[in-house]
Order: sequence, then structure tokens, then C-alpha cells
Amino acid sequence: MKLFTSAIAIAASLYGAQAFAWEATEGRPFEGQTVNVLAVKSSQFEAHEARLAEFEEATGIDVVYDYVPFPNMKEALTTEMVAGGDYDVVSVMDQWVHSLQMLMQPIGPGIEAQGTDLNDFPAAHLRHGMLNGELIGLPVRGHVQLMFYRTDILEEAGVTPPQTWEEMVTAAKAIQENTDAAGVALPYGKLNGQNLMVWMNLLWGNGGDLFDADGKANFNSDAGVAATETYISYLTEEEIVPAGSAVFVEQDAVTSFKQGNSAMLPVWWWVRSQLSDPEQSTLTADQIGFTALPAVAGADRTSFTNTWIFGVTAESDNKDAATEFLGWLTDPALERDVLMDPDLSEVVAVHMSNLTDAEVNERWGGMHQAAADALATADGVEFGDNWPRIVLILETAISSLASGEATDVQAVLNTAAEDIAAIR
Repeated sequence: MKLFTSAIAIAASLYGAQAFAWEATEGRPFEGQTVNVLAVKSSQFEAHEARLAEFEEATGIDVVYDYVPFPNMKEALTTEMVAGGDYDVVSVMDQWVHSLQMLMQPIGPGIEAQGTDLNDFPAAHLRHGMLNGELIGLPVRGHVQLMFYRTDILEEAGVTPPQTWEEMVTAAKAIQENTDAAGVALPYGKLNGQNLMVWMNLLWGNGGDLFDADGKANFNSDAGVAATETYISYLTEEEIVPAGSAVFVEQDAVTSFKQGNSAMLPVWWWVRSQLSDPEQSTLTADQIGFTALPAVAGADRTSFTNTWIFGVTAESDNKDAATEFLGWLTDPALERDVLMDPDLSEVVAVHMSNLTDAEVNERWGGMHQAAADALATADGVEFGDNWPRIVLILETAISSLASGEATDVQAVLNTAAEDIAAIR
């Protein structure tokens, strides 16, 4: 039996909407131990740290955070993996999990003993905490893509927010016929794979994937060709994107929307704050709407995701205390407390119970429900070894087709598949 000592857990019981509420292990068996945490610099994680007193009082465990800026985080984690011994808990971005797999140890039994409801995590986020069939981390921070749109422009054009990519094309053309705005802002230039994030949703929606079950390239299949032709057609045939989009990167697309030059924008949900910031944007909050990312007609919704997991290091001297801390850190009640804090502007949620929570959605204008709609059927990306090199090959292929340097989609994808096979 466990003691129901967490104040956050008690608050959750009052709301009655949580899938699980953390409880400290009875008897404070880890009292006096210290858990050292290495985390990427994030206001969300700082909000967790500010609430540590409740955990420390309930368990007798001291928790010490060290923060590293994002550009230096991978190096810090690599150093920890090679040298070892300094940290008990680490935050790891999804794309790094495979290359850092020797850093973390399986945590399945400990997490199960705490009663954590893994079903409350969307599969697209939880998958990055699984390695070789074992649980090695839990999602704490996650991002999805949404379709942002200008409410006033869509109304002027007489169209509704698109639910499919086909509807997006129809809406974009109506917008361009009835207003001065381009239909949709999309990136086609090369920068960290930004031109892949819509393309991959089209790939999934057409029934394809990057790789097959054996790890061989599958994006040059019929589904991949169809997805690529569709994505390039928005630029070359449908002409529903702003002028110059062949070299747009993500921020160019965001800027086009903020300046009122485009009516729709598929992009990460965290960009929302930029879109109505008077110091960055010409738009007001009332002009900005959002919905789940469109789907290919007849297919499930998808969303490219970004996930940060927290795991226990293999070299930790306090593994049980560290696992206890993970149970508290991934309690949906803690996440909800941060989401609803009127002094904070933290929107990140990785629990379906919070994404669908009525009060959370009331505060954030329904954005979390839109994310939940996408995440309900999103599988996410299967990152593996050599991912940065794979991204470079793929984004170069898309860019070459967008610029007109190449025109044969099948040939370009075949070449990319051969180049990737050579490094996998």
C-alpha cells in the first residue's frame, strides 16, 4: 500500500479527470538520497523544479537540477554516457535515443510498480521511450503540428478550416481568388529537415512510411511517389504558396503568416505564442484559429512529433530513488498544475487526460483537444542510427524537386533510397 502524500495528487483527485495520481512509496525508503538531474534548458522543466518541495517532503529525497542549453545538450549527454557517474536522471530528445542507448537503463518494472498508466501517453510520444522492447524513458515534453489559419480570411473567402489535404487545396484556391493572401505557407528549402514535416504526413496518409519492417527504404514506393508529387504540386502546379517558397525554411513560412501574407500554416503548436505577439506579428489573437493537421482523405490523422523523454542512467548509484522521481515527474497531475498556473504560459502536455481536459482546453482555446485529435492516430517517426545523415539526403531530394533542379520524382527518391542504404 502507498501513502497518498502528494499535494498535487490530492488536487488531481478533486478535478477527477486524471488517469493516474502519483503516490510516494510507503515508508520513505529512499530518504537521504540525492537524485541529480541533467535537463535541457526549458521553462517547463523549471516549473517542475519549482514544485519539488512537495516531492522532497513526501519522499525524503533531495533533487538537484543542472540545465544545459539545447545546442550543447547532445554533447553533455554523450560525455555523461562515456564518463558516467554524475547524473541519475537525464532528458533526451527523441532523435538521440538510439545513439545514447548505453546511457540509460530499463525502468519498466519500477514504473509498473508505481502504477503509472502508460496508456495515457500518446503512442507517438511513448514510442521514443521504448528501445529493444524495453521501457527506458517516459515522455515529459512533446510537440505536435497543427494547422493554424486566419479566421477572418477564411470567413472572407467563404471556406471552413480544412480537415483533409484535398480540402486545403480547395480552400487555398478560394482564398487566393477572394483575398490578397496566399493560400498556405510551406517550407521547401533545406534546413534541418524542415521541408520533410508536411511531406511525411502525406507519406503516412498515402499508406507509406520511411522504412519497412526490415529497415529498408520504403519512401520510394508508390505511396512515397504520390506523397512527393502532391507536396511539390502545391508549389509548382496548384500554386497555392507564397512567391519564393522554393527556398523557404520554416521561419520564412511562419513570417509569411505573421505578416498577413498567407492564410494557413501547418507548424509546431509552440509557435502559437509568436503568431499573436505584437512585437513579432501583425496579427491579433482573434485572427488566429487552429485545427488538427489535415489528413489524406480516407486515412487517419497523423502528426510529425518531437518528444523529450526522461530516463535513469545506467551508472546511477540511486536508481530506485531516481525511478521514484520519474513517477512524480510524469504524474499527469503535475503536468496539469503547470498548464493551469495563471502565472505561467506553459502549453506542453504529453498525457491524453490533460490534452482532452475541458478546463485545460478552456484556458488554451481548444488547442490541446486539436493536438489530441491528431495524436490519437499518430504513430510518430522511427528514429534510428544515422538520422541526421538520413535527413540531409531526404531534404536534399525534396529541395531539388521544389527548385526544378530535378523533375523525375521516382528517380530522385530511388537515388535517395540508395544513398541511405549505403549508410544504414
